[in-house]
Amino acid sequence: MYEAVTRSYQEANFLSADPIKLVRMCYEGAISSLKLARESYIASDYEAKGRALLKAFDIIHELNVSLDMEKGGEVAKNLRALYLYMTQSLTDADLKRDMTVFDDVIRMLEELESAWQELALGKPVMASLSPALIPNETNNAAMVSRMAWSA
Repeated sequence: MYEAVTRSYQEANFLSADPIKLVRMCYEGAISSLKLARESYIASDYEAKGRALLKAFDIIHELNVSLDMEKGGEVAKNLRALYLYMTQSLTDADLKRDMTVFDDVIRMLEELESAWQELALGKPVMASLSPALIPNETNNAAMVSRMAWSA
């Protein structure tokens, strides 16, 4: 029952989030999933590692497909390349059992989340991101329907 309440709360929070907060929530989810995947690997809990890694992949994929390539220009192109790099690097690292790559991708996601935080505070750090790369409210429901909210 607790899980159902938590899931409902998370979905409501996600659906009602402003677009910048939505992107930041995605970064935070990917970061926490990758940290859990790394910890699960170290603990030899490979099933939990697989679930957490899959969740991180799902979130990174959602960030990628939410990019507006027409309006986003070079920034969107660079973010797409970065998201694809992250996915490929994590896949390779998982196959090679190289957890240092997990740490590298976590750092990249933390830097991106920090930049979006600056944007949320009105700082001009990533002003070129604003309208083109922020998912519009009609995409929020679609993103929620594809996101896995399991712990």
